[in-house]
Formats: sequence, structure tokens, C-alpha cells
Amino acid sequence: MTTYWCEHAQLPDKIHRGVRLTVVDGRFTEVVSDTKPRDTDTRLRGVVLPGFANAHSHAFHRMLRGRTHGDGGNFWTWRDQMYAVTARLDPDTYFALARGVFTEMVASGYTVVGEFHYLHHGPDGKPYDDPNAMGVALIAAAEEAGIRLTLLDTCYLSGGLDSAGHLPLDEVQLRFSDGSVQAWAERVEAMHDSALVRIGTAAHSVRALTGEQLAEFATVVGDRPVHAHVSEQMGENLTTQLVYGASPVEHLTDAGLLGEGFTAVHATHLSDVDLDLMGRSGAGACFCPTTERDLADGIGPACELAAKDVPISLGSDQHAVIDPFEEIRGIEMHERLKSHERGRFGVTPLLEMGTSAGYRSLGWDGGRLAVGALADLVAVRTDSRRTGGVAPAQIIFGATGADVTDVVVGGRRIVSSGVHPLGPVDDIVSEAIVAVRSAAT
Repeated sequence: MTTYWCEHAQLPDKIHRGVRLTVVDGRFTEVVSDTKPRDTDTRLRGVVLPGFANAHSHAFHRMLRGRTHGDGGNFWTWRDQMYAVTARLDPDTYFALARGVFTEMVASGYTVVGEFHYLHHGPDGKPYDDPNAMGVALIAAAEEAGIRLTLLDTCYLSGGLDSAGHLPLDEVQLRFSDGSVQAWAERVEAMHDSALVRIGTAAHSVRALTGEQLAEFATVVGDRPVHAHVSEQMGENLTTQLVYGASPVEHLTDAGLLGEGFTAVHATHLSDVDLDLMGRSGAGACFCPTTERDLADGIGPACELAAKDVPISLGSDQHAVIDPFEEIRGIEMHERLKSHERGRFGVTPLLEMGTSAGYRSLGWDGGRLAVGALADLVAVRTDSRRTGGVAPAQIIFGATGADVTDVVVGGRRIVSSGVHPLGPVDDIVSEAIVAVRSAAT
């Protein structure tokens, strides 16, 4: 048994003072407010929040931070630069990079990540001796960093979609593909859940699987979490309408994928019909505000989805920024720009987007400081130049990841007073990036 005493803690109803959290076997077994610290308690100053969930991550995109803005361009030219990064990645360099990225996440307050994983095989498309070597590298990196992982192993079979139909894989995309839905499913079956890892699934997009393949995919995913990129770009909507006579959401519904356990990543360009389908199906959406503005994707219909009771989770996607507070604020600030009104979402629903909604989307019972939930939490200082004077109940509007002092995952204190057991996080990240850049292509 471990006990944490919190100066302030965000419980499901509101901020409370003097909260003692008791942990047994990685879960909260007692939550008591208005207490005094005991000698046996681990004391956490500032504001303690539930652990943050990064529901959509591409670890290798971290290599592009601050390197794609010299010549303007759009999503599709950015994608060419992203593909070029893959040439330097093998199981060893992928492990090194992911270890750095996941450590950066933990230090910033993320306690679980959904890694949207499609970089499966060697550069020529030939599987490694272990066909899951790249996924195993991601799992090992997460375990070293101390973050929960849902490995969203991704089915990716076509090179794209234009008005004539699905395109063949290009040279770079060969390593993303298993050749068929059945071959993908057989490879994924060889991986198993553990205390810190869940094996989830993803269909890359309606561009990357034909309608028949999406329908087959829907029959083999079982009860695992299912994610897919959906309506990130207007061009995707147009080509799907031309080829299938439906929007991506309608097309996924026809394939039998839209439903509870499904998360539409981005969901930026949705029609009224799409919104109704999302609401009736029980599916969720994952917004990635810092990526969607970095790539000029657009501002998604957060309020419209919320009005349909669609749960919204958050991800840092390409990692132009790794900061859960920035993603949470992005939802509210984008809505303010659209509507010219403030307070579009309250503090509690915003916090739930960054915590419990993401946990649910990734197949975990956490993201809340409550009896029975996974004992994942973060402590945020209230005396920095960013948070000084901020009301504890509104800490998400002032803090950044740099204000996180302590991170607990499964009751285990991973970050203590800003120190990660692997060493200085700045050095870990920098060394990982150097390792990838120096790798042969």
C-alpha cells in the first residue's frame, strides 16, 4: 500500500484540499479530502490532476519538429518530408527515438499514449525476422519511459485514393503493408497485453483500405480499441464521395466500423449527417489541436460533437508540441476563434477530454482520481512564472508541461520533483534525435 497526500487534487466533482490517495495493486482504493499529511505519506505540492492521455501519437514524426516551415507547403508536401524520415528507422533507431519521445511525454504529464503504428517492416517491405520487431521496439521504449501504451497496430494496404480509385503502394509505403487484412490480423495476434501495454487496432484511413478491406477489417478486430484517421483533409472527403458516393464517416458506417470502441482521429470536416451518425453510433473523436493548426487542416466541430454526446479525446499526433495543457487549451481557444465567444467548454469537460476520455478511447480504466481507477496522476506546481496567481481549479489555463513536477503511473512514482529515472530528459531526447539523424539510409 502507498499513500499520496495532495495539497490540492482535482476529484471528479471539483478541486479539494488535503486529499489522501491510497493505492493498492496499482489502483486507488481510498480517496479522502480535508486531511492532514502523515509521516508515511508521499507529499505532492501544487495541484494534483488525473494522468493525461495522449490518444494519438506517431512517435517518428517528432523528427520533423521545427524543420518543415521553411518553404511553406501543405499537408501533402509535409507528408513527403515525413516519409523521408522512415528511411532512417529500423528496430534499433525506432526504439531510441520512441524512448526519447515517450520520456518527453511522461515528463510533460502524459501517463498513457496511443501509438498509431504502421511502420511495420523493412524498407523494401520485407518483414524482419520477428515480423513485429518494430512494434516490440515501441513496447520496450514505453516500458523504459514508464508510460502506459496502447499499440494501435495499423492496417495499411493502399497507397491512396483519387477519383479513379485506390492507388498502389509507392516505394516508401511498402513497409507499411502486410499485403492483406488476414496477414495483418495474423501478425497482430502474436502480440499480447501486459500490465502496461494494450494491443489495439487501427485502419489507417479510408484512403489506405478499399471498402471491401474495411468491411473485412471490421470482422477481425474483436473487442480491441479501433482508431482511424477520418476527414482530416477536404481532399479526402471529395475523393471518397467521388469513388464511394459517401463521406468517410458514412463509408466507415457502411463497412461496419462506426460504433462503441471506435475513435475517429481528427474528424475535422464533418457534415450534419456525419455528426448524426457519430452521435448515434457511440463512437468517439480524437482531436489533435496543435497538429491540426500546424498542418493547416482546419478547426474541427468540437461543440457540435459534444452536443451529440460524442466523447472527445486529445492527442499530440506529430509532436510539433508535446504538452497536454496546450492540447486542452487548443480545443477551447479554437472554439473561441470560430464563435467569438468565451467559455465554450467548462473546465471539467476540458479536463475530461485530456484525461478520462482518452483513457476510454485507448481501452484503459483511468484518467480520474476515484476509487477503483488506475492510480495514474500528475502534480503541477503553482509557483512558477506561468502558474503564479492561477486559481488551482483553473490550472489548465496557466500551466505547461514544464510545470509538471511529479508523475505516478500505476501507483509508481515515475517522475519525482522533475527528475526521471532514465536521467535528464533534455539529454535523452537530444541523443535520440542524433541517433536517428546519424543512421545510414
